[in-house]
Amino acid sequence: MLKGNTIMLRPVRDTDLDQLYAYHLDIDNRGAFFPRGILSQPLFHRRFQESGFWNKEDGMLVIISPNDEIVGHIEFFKTVNYLDEYELSYQVYAAEKRGKGVATEAVRLLVCYLFENKRVNRIRLVIHPDNVASRRLAEKCGFRHEGTARGAWYHQGLHRDVEIYAVLHEDVIAT
Repeated sequence: MLKGNTIMLRPVRDTDLDQLYAYHLDIDNRGAFFPRGILSQPLFHRRFQESGFWNKEDGMLVIISPNDEIVGHIEFFKTVNYLDEYELSYQVYAAEKRGKGVATEAVRLLVCYLFENKRVNRIRLVIHPDNVASRRLAEKCGFRHEGTARGAWYHQGLHRDVEIYAVLHEDVIAT
């Protein structure tokens, strides 16, 4: 378990699955910029049974509030085999919980964990240009803007540009 000032990150438990699957199905809680794909319930449960949503190259942790409520999740995954990097994805489920630093603290905790425990040199975020909150989070967490990937993401019926932000191991170690 990773403990922050206002949240904790912990692995998914069997008892979390029904609630997490309900959040997963509620695509309206994702906001305008989170991918909208869904998994079938059998596949969702099978993936948990196979790995607990945690492998060598990818994983998911739930974000827990001080009153032991699941408020979101954060994931890491290998981008492509020839790059020494992970990408992060995060979601705070309820709109009223957003904008309070939950995702920022989750990103900071997971970045530190990954750099301390994995042989990885960089962690990136892929952010829609209009997603002001995620761009602000990236900057607060020490990620640097590296450029725009034009038309790289198919979302809501259109190919969209995305902004690439990254933090290097040496950036975090130096602070």
